[in-house]
Amino acid sequence: MQSRSHPALRVAVLAMMTALVFVVNYPRVIIPLSTGQTSFTLANIMCCLSGLLLGPIGGLAAGLGSALYDLTNPLYAPECWLTFLTKGAMGLGAGLVMLRAKHREEPRYPRCLLGALLGCAVYYVLYFSKSLFYDGMLVGGLSLEASALLLPLKVPASVVNAVLAVAAAPVLCLVIRSALKRAHLKLA
Repeated sequence: MQSRSHPALRVAVLAMMTALVFVVNYPRVIIPLSTGQTSFTLANIMCCLSGLLLGPIGGLAAGLGSALYDLTNPLYAPECWLTFLTKGAMGLGAGLVMLRAKHREEPRYPRCLLGALLGCAVYYVLYFSKSLFYDGMLVGGLSLEASALLLPLKVPASVVNAVLAVAAAPVLCLVIRSALKRAHLKLA
């Protein structure tokens, strides 16, 4: 039996991934810093997975789910638009590697791994830029040099979050794709 692509399935998975990104933002370990905070979270796994499963449109689920989470916390709400952009770019980056339907249909581990790595790289470039310019200089009122000196404080949590995303998202993608294939369903 040939796999069928269902637009409703694609929309349902997009909505489900948005909800999953939102929910997995809650269990987190927050680390206070002098100019704000950083945290350990599982959300980056779902942000990368959104792109790996859905292609570039997965960035919408990653950005929207994360921004909605920010709106539930008064500390994060003012920058929900930045979260939408940075986390959305993470899902978009992961999804760009899966752009062609053939790669989404029959992904291999190296391609999924590359997608997760690209998603994390894009996100962390944007995240550290946001931390430097927005958090440190604009909100914190620090000089460029002072703001840059605080960036290393965010590195340990960022490395752990990235390693978890790169380790888990490709495996989850392959497992979900295999289940969809057995059910004769495809997202593209």
